Amino acid sequence: MKLPETIRAAFVIARRDFTATVLSKTFLLFLLGPLFPVVLGVMFGGIGERIDSGRAPPQIAVISSLADYQALSAARERLAPLADERPFVMLSHAVPAGDLVRQRQALLLDDKIERVGVLDGGLASPHFTGAVAADGRIVRQIGLFVDEARAMRSAPPRSAPGAAMSVTLADSSSGSLAFARQLVARGGQTILFVLTILLAGMLLSQLIEEKSNKVIEILAAAVPIDAIFLGKLFAMLAMSLVGIAVWTAAGAAAIAIWTEGGLGGLPPPAIGWPIFLALILVYFAMSYLLIGGVFLGIGGQASTVREVQTLSMPVTMIQVVIFGLASLGVGKPDSREALAGAIFPLSSPFAMIARAAESEALWPHFVAIAWQALWVAIILKFAAAMFRRSVLKSGPTRRWPWQRKAV
Repeated sequence: MKLPETIRAAFVIARRDFTATVLSKTFLLFLLGPLFPVVLGVMFGGIGERIDSGRAPPQIAVISSLADYQALSAARERLAPLADERPFVMLSHAVPAGDLVRQRQALLLDDKIERVGVLDGGLASPHFTGAVAADGRIVRQIGLFVDEARAMRSAPPRSAPGAAMSVTLADSSSGSLAFARQLVARGGQTILFVLTILLAGMLLSQLIEEKSNKVIEILAAAVPIDAIFLGKLFAMLAMSLVGIAVWTAAGAAAIAIWTEGGLGGLPPPAIGWPIFLALILVYFAMSYLLIGGVFLGIGGQASTVREVQTLSMPVTMIQVVIFGLASLGVGKPDSREALAGAIFPLSSPFAMIARAAESEALWPHFVAIAWQALWVAIILKFAAAMFRRSVLKSGPTRRWPWQRKAV
C-alpha cells in the first residue's frame, strides 16, 4: 500500500534526524545524564545521614529530688514510642545545691556538656530555662513529661497486672492499600513529568540551527512543510523512547538488586504493574506529542538562541502549573479536580496515570487516549501551520510596537 506523500516525507525526515542524533557521541552523554543527579543524591543523602547519626539529642538538666527525676525519666520512657525520626530530649539529674540561680547558670554555661536548658522546681512547680522557642518542640516535650509524671504519680496502684496486649499482623488493609496506591500515583506522575520536562524541552531549540544555516529552506523546497514538522517531532519522540528504554532497564536492574522481591516488592497499583507500565509509555507519548507539538510550534517562531533561552523559563513554569493541576486529583480520582485534570488535554496524561494507580477500571483510559489523540491532531495541525508560516515568510520581520523605529 502506497503511503501519502506527507507521511513518506515525514518518515524520511524522522529517519534522518533519528540516526543523526542516536548515532552521535553526545547521545551517550544524554543517556548518562540522569545518572549524575542520582549519584549526587545518594552521595549527599549518605552525608546527611552521617550528620544526623552523629548529632546527639538535646540535653536537659533536671534540678530536683531523686524521686521527681525518676518520675520524669519514667514518663519519658513511656512516651518514647511516640517520638518521630528525632528522639526525645535527654534528661540528666542535678542535685539541688544552695543558690538555685547560680546553679542554673553554671549548668547552662557548662562547656563540657552541651545543654539547651535546665528544668527546676520539681513536679510541684516546674520551671524551664533555656535558649529555645517558647512554643517549640523541646518545651512541648518537657510539658508532656511533667504531665505524664504527674498522672503516673496520682494514679492508684494496680492490684493485679492485666494481660498484655496481643498483636496480630495483617498483610494489608484498606488504609494501607490506599496510601500505597497514592504513593504509586504520585510516583507515576513525577516520572512522567520529569521525562516530559527533560525531553520535550529540547524541541524548543530543535529548529534554530537548521533555520540559521538555511538547511530548512532546502528541506522546504524538497518536501512538504508539514512533513518536516511531523518528522522532527516523531524523530525526537523515538529518540526519547530509546532513552526511556535504557533508563527503565537500568532502573529495573537496580530495583531487582536492592529491593527484596524486585518490582513485585513495591506497592502494587490498582490496575496491575504490567498494564501500569504500558500506560506510562502510552501517556508519555501522548504528553510528549501534546506538549512537544506546542513547543515545536513556539520554537519555530524563534530566530536566535537568545530567543529560545528567553522562552525556556515561561515554558517550564507552564509545565509546572500543568503538573500541579494534575496532582490535585491524587487520592480522590472521582473528584472535580481529578476530572478537570483528565479533561484538560495538556494535563490529561498526568491525571490518567494517577487514576491507573488508584482505580481498576480500564475503559476510562481508552476514552482518555482517544481524547488525547484528538487533541494531538488539533495541536499538530495548528502548530504545523504556525511552523509553515515562520519558515516560508518573506519580507521584513514582524516587530513589536516598541521595537519599531520611528520614520
